[in-house]
Amino acid sequence: MRVRIRNGRVIDPARGVDEVRDLVIVDGRIDAFVGPDVMGDFDLDVDATGLVVTPGFVDLHCHLREPGFEDKETIATGSMAAAAGGFTTICCMPNTAPTLDRGVDIEFVQSAARRAGRARVLPLGSVTQGQLGRELSDMSEMAAAGAVGFSDDGHPVWDARLMRFALELSRRHGLPVVDHCEDPALAAGGVLNEGRVSDLLGLRGQPSSSEEVMVARDLNLARVTGGRLHLAHLSARGSVMLLRAARREGIAVTAEVTPHHLTLTEDWALGSMGGRAYDTRTKVAPPLRTEADRRALVEALAEGVIDVIATDHAPHRLIDKECTYDEAAFGISGFETALGSLMTLVASGELALIDMIRRLTVEPCKAFGLPYGTLAPGAVADVTVFDPETTWQVSSGRFFSKGKNTPLEGKSLRGTVRMTLVDGRVVYDAQADAQ
Repeated sequence: MRVRIRNGRVIDPARGVDEVRDLVIVDGRIDAFVGPDVMGDFDLDVDATGLVVTPGFVDLHCHLREPGFEDKETIATGSMAAAAGGFTTICCMPNTAPTLDRGVDIEFVQSAARRAGRARVLPLGSVTQGQLGRELSDMSEMAAAGAVGFSDDGHPVWDARLMRFALELSRRHGLPVVDHCEDPALAAGGVLNEGRVSDLLGLRGQPSSSEEVMVARDLNLARVTGGRLHLAHLSARGSVMLLRAARREGIAVTAEVTPHHLTLTEDWALGSMGGRAYDTRTKVAPPLRTEADRRALVEALAEGVIDVIATDHAPHRLIDKECTYDEAAFGISGFETALGSLMTLVASGELALIDMIRRLTVEPCKAFGLPYGTLAPGAVADVTVFDPETTWQVSSGRFFSKGKNTPLEGKSLRGTVRMTLVDGRVVYDAQADAQ
């Protein structure tokens, strides 16, 4: 099959490309001849005039809920939502029921994703059996089955001895250990950031130190073991300072930040951003923090201290959010608003467009050792085509995801995905798939 995407602004940070040209795909691979005015017959000819053409977005951190919580999301609905958000490869966390802690569990997810036929799904296995923090899972078995990393996300690996062993094993398999950095004793009972807003709302806060002390511990263990450490969803300025120092020292570590921690703050829970006070859709782990924290995260991302943007897509049922703030589940449904949220940073001048794309494409692939994230000739033809200018209003009722839990409901965003291709095959077309 031959596909041409013509007249688009092709941005490929992996190769330093940013120019208007035609992109040709032959049998699922980027063709060796990529340039303007390509001639020949094509099975699909896409006019991308005024649009941006990039490698497919890669998300290292999402929750697909299956098996066990299919009322919140399934692999089929989640991978469809990902494709609609421009993501061609997504890495799903193992906090399902049963937990993904055996080779057969990894194979189940892979099989379900192939049947769905949308975004490529790469599962992570749990670090500890049942994510209980007591015994290590069989990381070798899961690696052989195709796991791309290991995490107890939703829970930190609180036992330092187990975390050390896990990092030592990560060297053997060449796969990262992804830690949810949170000291359970310091964070216990906290439902939003500890500070002015938690005091005003009369809710128990979670201090930024609960994240920072675990980041410090993990960095020390990475230094000792030489293991592959990846820090999940950083939220605090102090964590950035620790990470920056570790990078200067040469510790092998990568890190991610979410669109919501880059663009939202604790004030959204207060209702001062045009929403309502006690809006449970703002409840997320780690919590939204201060404007100073947000700015520190954006600066670290622009500098490359933080490598990756990851959504931490966490879909929930309406009943999980339509309750008191204390009772509400943690999490934001993030696939379908990620691009629009991040484009606000581009519009404000806080983040260059090519840097945003870099953190969504080549850098996630480097972090996990994935063979995607570029439009180089011969590469797998994972492609995202988006309109950087069109504005739209967030309406969760139109989400492909079962999770409608977004604090951005009714907000205007700029930047819409027009088409997503995986292996040269269209898995999302905004016109054809419009709900």
